[in-house]
Amino acid sequence: MVGGTSPQYQTVQAGTAEPSPLRELIPTFCIAVAAIGFVPILHVASPVLSLTVEILVAIAIVLAVPTYAPAVAIFVLFFQNLFVSTLSPLISVPSDLDFIKGYNFLLCSVMWLTTFGLYVFGRRNRSAEVNRIMCWGVVTLAVVALYFAIGFVQNGQAASVYLRNIVLPLFLFQLSLLTAASYEVRATPFLVTLGVALIICGYVEFAFRDFWLAITNGYTFWGFDELKATHSGVWEAEMRATGNVPVDLKDRFSFDFLNTPLLEGFGLSKILRIHGPNMSAISFGYGIAFFALFLFSVGRPFLALAALPLLIVCSVKGALITLVFVIAAWISTRLLGAVVTLVLGLLGLMVFALVAIRVGLQIGDYHVIGLMGGLNGFLAKPFGRGLGIGGNLSDSYFSIDWSAAQAAGTIDGAVESAIGVLIYQMGIAALVPLGFYFAMALKAWRLYASSGYLTQGLAGFGVMVVLLNGLFQEEALFAPPALGLMLSLTGLVIGSQIRMRAAAGQDAESSSDRSIPRPVTATPARARHA
Repeated sequence: MVGGTSPQYQTVQAGTAEPSPLRELIPTFCIAVAAIGFVPILHVASPVLSLTVEILVAIAIVLAVPTYAPAVAIFVLFFQNLFVSTLSPLISVPSDLDFIKGYNFLLCSVMWLTTFGLYVFGRRNRSAEVNRIMCWGVVTLAVVALYFAIGFVQNGQAASVYLRNIVLPLFLFQLSLLTAASYEVRATPFLVTLGVALIICGYVEFAFRDFWLAITNGYTFWGFDELKATHSGVWEAEMRATGNVPVDLKDRFSFDFLNTPLLEGFGLSKILRIHGPNMSAISFGYGIAFFALFLFSVGRPFLALAALPLLIVCSVKGALITLVFVIAAWISTRLLGAVVTLVLGLLGLMVFALVAIRVGLQIGDYHVIGLMGGLNGFLAKPFGRGLGIGGNLSDSYFSIDWSAAQAAGTIDGAVESAIGVLIYQMGIAALVPLGFYFAMALKAWRLYASSGYLTQGLAGFGVMVVLLNGLFQEEALFAPPALGLMLSLTGLVIGSQIRMRAAAGQDAESSSDRSIPRPVTATPARARHA
């Protein structure tokens, strides 16, 4: 169970026994695989059929096995592309591949929408605390939708992509919150198993690269990506910016350690990045960092240590920063207390950001230059321009003169920085989603302050660190395994705490006066699903 309990906490009702974790673990994995594993085949047969089936599957999960929904959402974020890659020889054109890769968003969105609809009609926890959180979440969605409408009339495709990137973390948070506030969600066994599966995939890819590419049909999968990059001009832009000309697939996977010139003097040679089952080095790096921290927080330190070498090989700065700051926060809380740690932690994050910006400008870091472009764009239009205007998806991205941008310390537009892009596109309204995420992180941290449970501390401070990373990386806020995964955990811990407080209050009330009959409530605050 995840939330206001220790990892070993178990609720035992009178006359009942806790079911074996396998009784939920195996069905959860089977449903998750069935939900996404056959999508490429269905799409090749009929896109209309595959869309219909996915929508019905998502609705059925929420209605029939609601406690599995957050786990299924997390699973498809990491393993959908493994199925897509394995079945990629069935796909004919890159556009079909891109469409199929969007099914995880469809599945998560429909599960969220179904859960939200049940909440509106009183079939999920509607306590005052849940209502407050949901109200602010709806306000956030409304603001984002407004800027999507503004951007859609200018660049519909780019606006749609940024809408998906921005709302998916919020969908995952609300899905987890409403589910955990209404039912007992025993997520720990599933997340531990999923973390182990990711670690095994990472080591297999690292040690047996050719075997991994063969069994996953990786050459075919990445071949589609090469075609798209060639036609869109991405490769040309990268070659102009870096001077690197890839010859084969492994050349594309070769990067300087942490992809920064600051380490050139240490003699660190190029490494072959691993991309994991989700076929993205940055997303996989954030996933490994999350699961290393989560495994440690639930009492699996040796598994957590096994994940660390993979984090180095992924060579993702943001993931390493998240790991270091969260561990430091855990240690500081033990030594100084939660309040002092939070103050010092926030100051540390601000100092780190200022130093990173200063050093980035000195070395001509693309992410910092993109952030400066976003800040300048915000000052020019403080109320924003609409989603899709600016960012890595803009047409002007491929014509950026990076040498001139490095000399100027800025660009005309915003790229390579999630927060830079947000404030460029949404202006001051970008504070609405960012403020909501930060407020939920503070709420999780307050739970950690009163309980000392490391999982709650991970949820709280982890979101804060990922928000910091958003200054220097688009993927930090827009790749679901980064912010989306942290917010999903945050929803689980907050929702679990709300449910248990409601259950404890009902138990105390019923024990004080058992002679008064109580009406049956429609809110399943203490419902169980085995």
